[in-house]
Amino acid sequence: MQTIPVTTNIRRLALLPGSFHPITKAHLELARAALTFADHVWFVLPRSFPHKSYDQVTLQDRLDLIRAAIDDPRMAAVISEGGLFIEMVRECRRHFPSIEQIYVVCGRDAAERIVSWEYDGIEPIDEQLQEYELLVAARNGEFSPPEHLAAHIHIMRMAKSYDQISATALREKIRVGDDWEEYTPAVIHDRVLELYG
Repeated sequence: MQTIPVTTNIRRLALLPGSFHPITKAHLELARAALTFADHVWFVLPRSFPHKSYDQVTLQDRLDLIRAAIDDPRMAAVISEGGLFIEMVRECRRHFPSIEQIYVVCGRDAAERIVSWEYDGIEPIDEQLQEYELLVAARNGEFSPPEHLAAHIHIMRMAKSYDQISATALREKIRVGDDWEEYTPAVIHDRVLELYG
């Protein structure tokens, strides 16, 4: 895990993985919700996501946008070598073995994929959840965890006004010339337009 914050004494850490192409107000609200469970939240950018294209926007560009957008000292942005949740968690534990609890933050749709995924070559999800717990945002519908996993999965409430905010929708609004500014913090508007306009 690179560009790790030099924060010490973290007991409970939430990892918020994503491509952040670009970061939106919904991402920031996810992080704020996670802070009700954790002491710190790290936005985690995997070095590479399979089947993802970022056009001319670089990993460093997206990292810089996150750092400019966050306004809470309990939040930071890091780069992970792994793309799977369990890889990120283990990478984090190698660097910070004193952390007591790690959560991974995701939305309802991602949680549904994660709990039903056919994990090839790594532990199934019930074994993975011995190493971390999921914080699932109730966006565009509620998530009902399978009973045998429920003790390791926590639901985070978010205002419905964030349901339609996504990086994909933001990029499309910029592409067609619609108003997009409400989707991302004002402090990064100029740079977002420069990168995506």
